[in-house]
Amino acid sequence: MTVLRPAPQPAAYKVVEVSPVSDETLERALNERTGEGWSFESLHFVTREGSHRPALAYLFFVRGDPPVARER
Repeated sequence: MTVLRPAPQPAAYKVVEVSPVSDETLERALNERTGEGWSFESLHFVTREGSHRPALAYLFFVRGDPPVARER
């Protein structure tokens, strides 16, 4: 049996800035983008000097096929 797979699509990336940072704002941004077909990739927090609370967050999403790392 032959399995047909769709041709690979070039990867598209989306970066979403979230501020203020709270569980509600992060959850809303994650649910909105994944509902649009984006796949969550990573989360990065930005803090200010002298504060442990994040000032803002960047959410990274990808859609399509990410490039494959090649050995040199």
